[in-house]
Amino acid sequence: MPRTFAFDLAAYASVVNARLELRMRDLLPQGAPPRLLEAMRYSLEGGGKRFRPLLFVATLDSLGKEGLRYLDVGVAMEMAHTYSLIHDDLPTMDNDDYRRGRPTNHKVFGEAMAILAGDALLTEAFRILAELPLRLTEFPPALALELVAGFARALGAEGMVKGQVLDLEGEGKDLPLEGVEEIHRHKTGAFLRYAVWAAVRIARPPLEVESALLRYAERLGLLFQVQDDILDSVGDVATLGKTPGKDAAQRKATYVTVLGLEEAQRLRDHILREATEALAPLGEDAFRLEALARFVASRDR
Repeated sequence: MPRTFAFDLAAYASVVNARLELRMRDLLPQGAPPRLLEAMRYSLEGGGKRFRPLLFVATLDSLGKEGLRYLDVGVAMEMAHTYSLIHDDLPTMDNDDYRRGRPTNHKVFGEAMAILAGDALLTEAFRILAELPLRLTEFPPALALELVAGFARALGAEGMVKGQVLDLEGEGKDLPLEGVEEIHRHKTGAFLRYAVWAAVRIARPPLEVESALLRYAERLGLLFQVQDDILDSVGDVATLGKTPGKDAAQRKATYVTVLGLEEAQRLRDHILREATEALAPLGEDAFRLEALARFVASRDR
């Protein structure tokens, strides 16, 4: 039957985020040195969109699984994402003073402790994934191993780290559009794709649906970055919670610098259509993921 209710994404996200907050506190290593634990919590519990766990849960829910039951995977993703932000903000990288509307981790705890906090969050994320069969007795160890390996691929030298390297090497160069897409397919897209891929591996939908979801995830990753670049060019620190205009100041190639603002906005709208159209095989069950794509395209931070 056709869906007759209006989906409230904000309410849905609020439920997921509340559960995520509780679970993150439960899974933090309480035996860590107090100052290290404080630095980890400062960034991990400092707000943000929590988009990757939300995308993971929404994908599982769309496939008929209880997404919140597998929220530990979302905790691991949020820990790894937070590690990447802490290290991104360091003086040797993007040298940012603000993140999520307050001073960056190294501004509060010093560079050495910020590096260690990021290191700890990443390694704890792997522990949480590896221990899934211990906390969910029906979770196959082979599936946990598969999620760990996929996690490493998404984050490592062929995934997010590769994107970071390409981004650094591209500073000050006039990259073509293909070069910008190559950077962000890895820097942003690989980890976003993992959120959908992990849900697919757990739910095991038909091949047609799996292919559709991975296509959606690939377009969503690009959509996320195009909108990020637009916001970096037109936003302000009060709204964004971080310093705008950093990419231009560092002479990084972005969708806006390569295409111009208006063309980047048109590209964003085109990618949004591609993302939502990719969900056709899900039928009426696509509403959560459609809403997430529209949120990504319209967000202001």
